[in-house]
Amino acid sequence: MDDDNSGDLDFGEFYKGMKDYRIQVSETDAQRLFTIFDINKDGVIVYDEFLRRAIGPMSQFRQMIVKKAFNKFDKDGNGVINVDDLKGVYDASCHPDVRMGRKTEDEVLSEFLDTFELNYSLEHPQSKDRVITLDEFIEYYNNISVSIDDDRYFEMMMNNAWKLDGKKTYQKGWATQN
Repeated sequence: MDDDNSGDLDFGEFYKGMKDYRIQVSETDAQRLFTIFDINKDGVIVYDEFLRRAIGPMSQFRQMIVKKAFNKFDKDGNGVINVDDLKGVYDASCHPDVRMGRKTEDEVLSEFLDTFELNYSLEHPQSKDRVITLDEFIEYYNNISVSIDDDRYFEMMMNNAWKLDGKKTYQKGWATQN
């Protein structure tokens, strides 16, 4: 449907694609659908937005695993993850930018937190504060979950990424520990 190979769909491409696939819908209804798929309301639909709206939220099983990972990082149990929660879980001193003196450990940890706010902030722009709520964490994994069709694989990915089984690992050049 992406006729101009831009990596996103504008309304014209979206509506033309619906006609190409013989989906019987008025232009008005197509506009309503386009608005639903355009999560951040920027006038285009990117692949992740399309998948997220087409597939919907994670199953309860997957949400349970994501909540387990969230609770692992919410060290003080206050319902949010911030830089202080990550200290002792991640050793940012091993990050290449910290080693080269380009960034502080807190800057690296804050940037790490930013990744979890990205998807949630599309619909809630005021939420970008480098403090991760459970809703933000779940929304991040909702967007990953749409590309994984097997619950066992999702569970294995989460266990490997977050070491929910208590083992020590190293990721992206910096240590991850319990």
